Amino acid sequence: MSLRGFHIVFITLTTLLCVFMTVWGFALAPADAGSMAPVMGFLGVLGTIGLPVYGVYFYRKAKKLVL
Repeated sequence: MSLRGFHIVFITLTTLLCVFMTVWGFALAPADAGSMAPVMGFLGVLGTIGLPVYGVYFYRKAKKLVL
């Protein structure tokens, strides 16, 4: 697997991890988790939105590279 392919797979897996972190932070966190669980959920939302945008940007840029 090329470095480019690994990067796309890594971005995909990281996005899935952010989706899980969002669900955990807002729905599955224990009641005694305190104020950190919603913060983790919010950071998960940011990652869930931002990482696919970066992935598309990287994919378009990587298609133009000749390696």
